[in-house]
Amino acid sequence: MMFWLVVAYLVVSIAIGLIAATRVHNARDYVTAGRNLPMAVVLAMVFATWFGAETVLGISATFLEEGFRGLISDPLGASVCLVLFGLVFARPLYRLNLLTLGDFFRMRYNRTTELVLSICIVLSYLGWVAAQVTALGLVFNVLSADAVSMNQGMLIGASVVLLYTLFGGMWSVAVTTFVQMIVIVLGLLYVTWLAGDMAGGFEVVVSKAAAEGKLDFLPTLDLLDIIGWIAAFATMALGSIPQQDVFQRVNSSKNEFVAVWATTLGGVSYFFFAAVPLFLAYTANIIDPAMVERLMEQDSQLILPTLVLQYMPFYAQVIFFGALLSVIMSTASGTLLAPSVTFTENVLRGFIPGMKDHQFLWSTRITITVFTALVTWYATGTDASIHHMVENAYRVTLAGAFVPLAAGLFWKRANNLGAALAVGLGLGTWILCEIFVAEGDIEPQLYGLCTSALGMLIGGLVGPHPASGAHRTAH
Repeated sequence: MMFWLVVAYLVVSIAIGLIAATRVHNARDYVTAGRNLPMAVVLAMVFATWFGAETVLGISATFLEEGFRGLISDPLGASVCLVLFGLVFARPLYRLNLLTLGDFFRMRYNRTTELVLSICIVLSYLGWVAAQVTALGLVFNVLSADAVSMNQGMLIGASVVLLYTLFGGMWSVAVTTFVQMIVIVLGLLYVTWLAGDMAGGFEVVVSKAAAEGKLDFLPTLDLLDIIGWIAAFATMALGSIPQQDVFQRVNSSKNEFVAVWATTLGGVSYFFFAAVPLFLAYTANIIDPAMVERLMEQDSQLILPTLVLQYMPFYAQVIFFGALLSVIMSTASGTLLAPSVTFTENVLRGFIPGMKDHQFLWSTRITITVFTALVTWYATGTDASIHHMVENAYRVTLAGAFVPLAAGLFWKRANNLGAALAVGLGLGTWILCEIFVAEGDIEPQLYGLCTSALGMLIGGLVGPHPASGAHRTAH
């Protein structure tokens, strides 16, 4: 019965997405929803895109293992990223009226910088989207009592998200995400309220978590511990700023005010609501510690689904899994669209001069299909945890793309030489450190960020001063 209710929910989601697709008349409608989205919808997209499988299943499991110290990158770093993007980056980027961040790199620097960084951005989504596909497989596997395997569940879930994203683009993402956010918030709050009562109440759960040190998040006074804490924080807080999905939501806003404040409020909302699955996970530790201990050894991502199936009434199970599917699909749809648009606009278009609007639109749809197949293949072949896959997604953009973006927007002396040195030194250092010192006390991407900043500084000071900077328009 539960499985078929989930199937019905998926059919409704597809229908909503396909209805929204009727508003797509050209490539700009497909990529930015015609820049017509209001505050509530953009806020919902920003929040729901980040509130994904890693938040409900990934970081909740990490919280039980490591406490809040294991979550410095997400939700803390992720929330700060959205607030920073909204307050600092959203306004100047929105005014440029571009399709992608790759357009900015071409306009501000050159085609080579655009190509290299666009490929980096596309690759960074591999782990993030794979995490959502993995979570879909897990949900179908749990609900079908192993009748549907993890891999079969991944294929089913990826196909559903692909279907409505493929035809409707940003319009389908926007409308389905707005509906899904309502389900997410109401569903998780209700299930958490039930679990809190079972565990003895809010104060009991929080006080026990605090007594075990689960709420400690600041580093010790040890220098290496501080550097490790900063690296984990910066990977998400800065590394996810040069990402197409955040930029695409900002760029879909109907005006500058919405672009700035929907993103900022989305970041604040994400930080506070991310505490809900953490609380829910810890109630499981109180309600059935033996079950938690067993699943920690087997697969800690199963703790919340198992808690709900074993201890919640049927209607609460329906609400939880409906909310969980909403969480995953809202993130997956946006993160499928973003790298596909970047690849078509900033990689493919450069090799096909004179690409017309309808050709761009169909090229993007083909890219979405290929990328979905690629991430599904990756998800079925990796044994990494959901949280680990998401955490690793932003290393490449932190090392290679953050400095060229920030300097290009806010430093007049940023030039082609600086961009080349920033990208070359940043990515080169990061890759070398991943190979030779990946297990060191300092994360490799932090070395990459520092050398990237050094490269931009050297290039900007010794190279020619750019004549017009970021004020030229690409479209």
